[in-house]
Amino acid sequence: MKKIGLVLSGGGVRGIAHLGILKFLEECGCVINCISGTSTGAMLGAFNAFGYSAQEILTITKNTKLFSLSDVAFSQSGIFNMKGIEESIIKHIPENTFECLRFPLHATATNILTGEAVYFSTGILSSQLMASSCVPFIFKPIEYQGHLLVDGGIVNNCPVEPLIGKCDVLIGVHVNSMSKKTEHLHIRDILDRSFHFALSHSVYSKVGQLDLFLEPPDMSRFSMFDMTAADEIFSCGYDYAKTRKQEIINTIQ
Repeated sequence: MKKIGLVLSGGGVRGIAHLGILKFLEECGCVINCISGTSTGAMLGAFNAFGYSAQEILTITKNTKLFSLSDVAFSQSGIFNMKGIEESIIKHIPENTFECLRFPLHATATNILTGEAVYFSTGILSSQLMASSCVPFIFKPIEYQGHLLVDGGIVNNCPVEPLIGKCDVLIGVHVNSMSKKTEHLHIRDILDRSFHFALSHSVYSKVGQLDLFLEPPDMSRFSMFDMTAADEIFSCGYDYAKTRKQEIINTIQ
């Protein structure tokens, strides 16, 4: 049986499309053996590595409070802390370590002082997942083991490196595809598009290292932080994966 590694990008709430694709992979009989993820990809990957199905992770995600008044930090480095996210991780993975997971997980964060990617695969799970998911300006940077850490997608939104040479098959999923339509762009859309266009090189330059690259189209129509679209985003990922069914089967068999 092939050893299959999954590489999951960040993308905020858009990352729920990972779960739709994961559900389809489950239905195809695909057994994941390791995951490398950035930001939301690392977070969702942790729940899967612990043993939750795609559908169960969707429920967990929808019940996790990204922002609340109790999480407001009012600091110069970020608006919110990540208390709600931390509580959800500890609630659903009580052991709260990488070592308790069923298979290896690698989480990517960015050292905001050096601009380097930092990869974690051992130790305290919640601290490192929060660091990997710490969107600049929105959340306060996470201090961990002498590093000042923010979202890993800033320098590596397709963290294939930790899995090179460790798997027979590498499947990468990117959930930040940009719609080419230019009508009714709000300032938040312009900021979002600018941010992800700047990150795109770290994704598309890695496609050649993957055996299969999956990218649901026009994901920019969904906000990175609007959970009301969770079910629709999940369906988009699932439906897109169905259109790639034969390629997926050929890759994993």
